[in-house]
Amino acid sequence: MALLFWLGLVAMQEGGSVEEGLRFATFVLTRLAEAIGALVIAAAVVRATIAWLVQNLPGRNRDASIESIRLGLGRSLGLALEFLLAADILATAIAPSWDAIGKLAAIATIRTLLNYFLERELHGEERRREAMDASMAGPGDGESEGTPTPRSTH
Repeated sequence: MALLFWLGLVAMQEGGSVEEGLRFATFVLTRLAEAIGALVIAAAVVRATIAWLVQNLPGRNRDASIESIRLGLGRSLGLALEFLLAADILATAIAPSWDAIGKLAAIATIRTLLNYFLERELHGEERRREAMDASMAGPGDGESEGTPTPRSTH
């Protein structure tokens, strides 16, 4: 933040106004949020690809680990969407036009809906995994024999 403040001061000293300094700082923060979102996506894709390659080695249980790969990738995509939405909000923060506000509303709605459905799918998948793990656990696994275990809905 000190760097942004300093860069804004430099912009103002070079004949710019306070508003221009704020525009510059907002521009830098917007690009930073976009870059972080892109890096999160790139890291998630690399991590998921490596995990997928490793799980396809001979002798591996492919069905069990593909779900964990999907869950990890989904969580990362949700985080990246949050960074990208923050970048869009920052981009329209200083003196926005009605056109920019309309575009932000459309983008925010689409990204929020994507994030909502992604989170819903992730929570559903986690519940299915927990139910499957619980149904596979027997009475000798620390549960009492009289306690019913959840069953998978599949």
